[in-house]
Amino acid sequence: MREDADSQDELITAMRARELGRKSVVVGDRVALVGDTTGAPGALARIVRISERTSVLRRTADDDDTTPEGRLERVVVANADQLVIVSALADPPPRTGFIDRCLVAAYDAGIEPLLCLTKADLAGPAQVLDYYAELDLPYVLVQPESDLAELREHLADRISVMVGHSGVGKSTLVNRLVPDALRATGVVSAIGKGRHTSTSAVALRLPRVQKKGDPGWIVDTPGIRSFGLAHVSADSLLHGFPDLVEGTVDCPPNCGHTTADANCALDAWVAAGKADPRRLASYRRLLSSRAGDLDPRDHIE
Repeated sequence: MREDADSQDELITAMRARELGRKSVVVGDRVALVGDTTGAPGALARIVRISERTSVLRRTADDDDTTPEGRLERVVVANADQLVIVSALADPPPRTGFIDRCLVAAYDAGIEPLLCLTKADLAGPAQVLDYYAELDLPYVLVQPESDLAELREHLADRISVMVGHSGVGKSTLVNRLVPDALRATGVVSAIGKGRHTSTSAVALRLPRVQKKGDPGWIVDTPGIRSFGLAHVSADSLLHGFPDLVEGTVDCPPNCGHTTADANCALDAWVAAGKADPRRLASYRRLLSSRAGDLDPRDHIE
């Protein structure tokens, strides 16, 4: 995004200047341009400065077998202030393991999460909302023909990045929010494996539906097979489970909070009914996957 993007709507083609060296430019970056910034056909500007980022949403590509390094840390988007986690209520069913990963990544990046539950015409949200009852997590429900006014209110005056695995209806939702986006959509096969229909992240300006206020931006991301958290420290990982934090007060020093830690106080905390046992199980799965032991319930095969 151009540094003065709030007042500029034209599209400008630009390339990274050589003096930036190997410093990468990612979606959401605010940059300074020189050269031909008219946006006219054939015009080319240069990116000469990348402003300091206010937030960086990262994921570890622990499902990537295309590189010898394997688990690579990747920046999803810069300068976002809201993470919209898109999850279907059915076809495919919601995966709380994936949602938990996204929440941890959001808290680690210092951006606010919003749960967007699609296909609400096929199933109710009670089970998912009950699972996150202790978090007071904001959410919106979306049906194929439902009005998107509530979602637009959450997106207004913000830079929101939308994530979700294939088949949850994310690209369809983006096309409804930004009719000119023409993001590719697909179907989920009979065995539940989504076809990855979006191939690159793109920032889209939301259309103005009211005369007042900034409608905001959304960053649409490709269908994500996993949201690896190897870049998140074990302590930061716990912050994605605020309902468990108080339960660690009585843990012995250097407790790893895993099933191997016999004196971990979290088991007693859950047994006393102070947290959902599913939340502790999810937290421990994430601890395990962070160490490299992936759980198939946490990602799409």
